Amino acid sequence: MRNAGFVLFAFLAPLHAEVHTFTLRQTVELAEKQNPDVALARLDEEKARAGVRVARDPFLPRLVVGSGLAYSNGFPMSIEGSAPSIVQANAIQDLFNRPQSMAVAQAKEEARGANVAVGAKQDEVAYRVASMYLDAERAMRVGDLARKAIASQQQVLDAVRVQVQEGRALPLALKQAELGLARARQLAANLDDDAATAQTQLAVALGFSADDRIRPAAEERPAPVLPSSESQAIESALESSKELRQIESQMISKGFEIRGERAARLPKVDLVAQYGMLAKFNNYAEFFQKFQRNNGQLGVSFQWSIFSPGVGSQSAQTRAEINHLKLELANARNRISADLQQAFRDVKRSENASDVARLDLEVARGQLDVDLAMMQEGRLTMRQVEEARLLESDKWIAFYDAQYALEKSRWSVLRLGGTLHAWIAGQ
Repeated sequence: MRNAGFVLFAFLAPLHAEVHTFTLRQTVELAEKQNPDVALARLDEEKARAGVRVARDPFLPRLVVGSGLAYSNGFPMSIEGSAPSIVQANAIQDLFNRPQSMAVAQAKEEARGANVAVGAKQDEVAYRVASMYLDAERAMRVGDLARKAIASQQQVLDAVRVQVQEGRALPLALKQAELGLARARQLAANLDDDAATAQTQLAVALGFSADDRIRPAAEERPAPVLPSSESQAIESALESSKELRQIESQMISKGFEIRGERAARLPKVDLVAQYGMLAKFNNYAEFFQKFQRNNGQLGVSFQWSIFSPGVGSQSAQTRAEINHLKLELANARNRISADLQQAFRDVKRSENASDVARLDLEVARGQLDVDLAMMQEGRLTMRQVEEARLLESDKWIAFYDAQYALEKSRWSVLRLGGTLHAWIAGQ
């Protein structure tokens, strides 16, 4: 019965799949809240904040209450370092512990770095989700054109079939028309698959089930506004880069670590307190001059590390890690500058390609208008007009592809400059 129930659930689960229609802004906002990668980053941040409380724990009083109850035969010996007692309590608290103070500061810095990591992950997810959204939108729009092309190819095939039957065209022309129709259907099917894949990826990225779909909403978006100059974009990116802030946070954290290692030579001062309730059956009266049931002590414990040969090696190891982070920071700065320069070149290249695609489309549309006029005059056949219409459809697809490539290249500039999230949120 359990297997039958599982099979029934597996069969019914896809029936609950939903199609959600969102704008680009709504998609990115949902991704920031529900994306699994962002959720994992938030858990790491929560763990880092808990680490601060753990590091502070030695500076808070720690009280342990228990019992060392035992029967004594002869001299009352100790149990786990304490005299046999009915009730015993021990308390300890760090008063001065410089290495632990540095550990607290390090934990705070790691928590701050984890917060920066959440922001960096949100920026990364925003760009990735926006790219998925654009892929889904492109597949849907181009798919509509491909389905219109199928109708045109069908008309071409019908016209060629009539010409072959009348002996005005070779059978090879019919095969060519059938091939064109098959290719149009294949392109439309591939685009439908691409749209379904992109919509599924969007659903997973937003934290929905893989059975759900995210359909882009019909909207008019303004073109992303780029920084006024390449140098300004690079300067702004270096100032706001969360990747650089993360590396700098790691360097500060390592600085606290090395200070804590050096402070290991300083004394450690603890506040200690102890209480014990003794029993006469442990023979205290037989071996000590006076028996007292309630006993307690309060004092301060001093510990001073006189010889610690490993401290120097630990400090040297930490310094090497700091130098490694310094090189990472320099490399990251250079990579951000180089990536932004390349991104601006990609925008320029995409703009040129978009202009060419637009002009190519205008020529194809103009030629189609001429062919339609010539068909009305009887100078062209319907087959020739439909072939011109197919060419126009191909130019539309190329134009859309160029437009999407241009928008993506602009998004890349905004992402590298750290302003993509602000731009999408302002839409």
